[in-house]
Amino acid sequence: MTYEKFLNPDIVAVPPSGIRRFFDIAATMKDAISLGVGEPDFVTPYHIRNAAINSILDGETQYTGNRGLPGLLKEISFYLESRYGTKYDPAHEIMVTVGASEAIDIALRALVSAGDEVLVPEPSYVSYSPSVIFAGGKPVGVETTAEDEFRLTPEAVRKAITPRTKALILPYPNNPTGGIMPREDLEKLAEVIREKEIIVISDEIYSELTYGGVKHTSFASLPGMWDYTLTINGFSKAFAMTGWRVGYICGPAPMLDVMLKIHQYSILCAPRAGQVAAMEALRIGRDNGYEDVIRMRESYDRRRRLMVEGFRSMGLDCFEPLGAFYVFPSIKTTGLTSEEFCSRLLQEKKVACVPGTAFGACGEGHIRCSYATSIDKLNVALDKMADFVKNL
Repeated sequence: MTYEKFLNPDIVAVPPSGIRRFFDIAATMKDAISLGVGEPDFVTPYHIRNAAINSILDGETQYTGNRGLPGLLKEISFYLESRYGTKYDPAHEIMVTVGASEAIDIALRALVSAGDEVLVPEPSYVSYSPSVIFAGGKPVGVETTAEDEFRLTPEAVRKAITPRTKALILPYPNNPTGGIMPREDLEKLAEVIREKEIIVISDEIYSELTYGGVKHTSFASLPGMWDYTLTINGFSKAFAMTGWRVGYICGPAPMLDVMLKIHQYSILCAPRAGQVAAMEALRIGRDNGYEDVIRMRESYDRRRRLMVEGFRSMGLDCFEPLGAFYVFPSIKTTGLTSEEFCSRLLQEKKVACVPGTAFGACGEGHIRCSYATSIDKLNVALDKMADFVKNL
């Protein structure tokens, strides 16, 4: 049986995730250390788990409304206004999704018509460009560089815009670089958005994970940008809730109503137990000043500084990340490509990292390492990598 004739050639042409490939190989190797997958090593805090368990034991196992549990929608509304100054009506301008990933998918499917272009900063999360393709659009890469601290410049965005441009994905704090966009840079970008009138899909899943006294600025909070912005966030990273699969999308009601149709027909609702857990995370956070988030962020910060110093001490240039939980060191001085470096490092030292090219062609010459793992493992991994680099 030949199946190719039945399959969508555009989707067949999309390569598998460059992140999962190295992680899957490492999983088969005894004593391998994986710095590949961006997942907190913390267990979801007890009170959050317990709230979901009690909900299940109480027989709360039915569907929720399509938009999500009313209590969770209200907590999200309060959280965003109190933390980032963005106001959303919980009844009409917020929708709970199956992780931030579904939010990205339905935002693109609701906005993009065949042939529309979506600007995607590079390096950035591996799912953005494939999701644009799955929606029938064309991803247009906008390069960022270490020299600019991987910030998205208004000049680069303006140059990339064409009459077919429908939207810009704004992924900050950034995966894989750890770069952030300070308020003054976002204000300059906002001038281009106002002039060109395109929609911004602001993926702020790492908004709670910023360091060095820097506070995240939500793009929708800038003057005049609320109407142009779809804000995406979730619970996976800051609250260590990856497996619960709860995210959300916020924006003007006319756009949310269209996305709700896609959500209704394809998903119906996010898992009830996950929504209960998310509601507890925000409710307790509201009462105790987000102690769980602060505790985890402080731990990530210690590891962040360890990793930056570790790479620099082995002679590799390493941009200091101020967000998320990744470092993106340059390996250009080794003479190896990103793919060669990661393949050899895994085979010779049993340390798994991700080639920078997994996040866009301009990631060549870099590797991504997640520091969302124990300090003991990070120290071992850095020692092995230093020995690998020394003996090249």
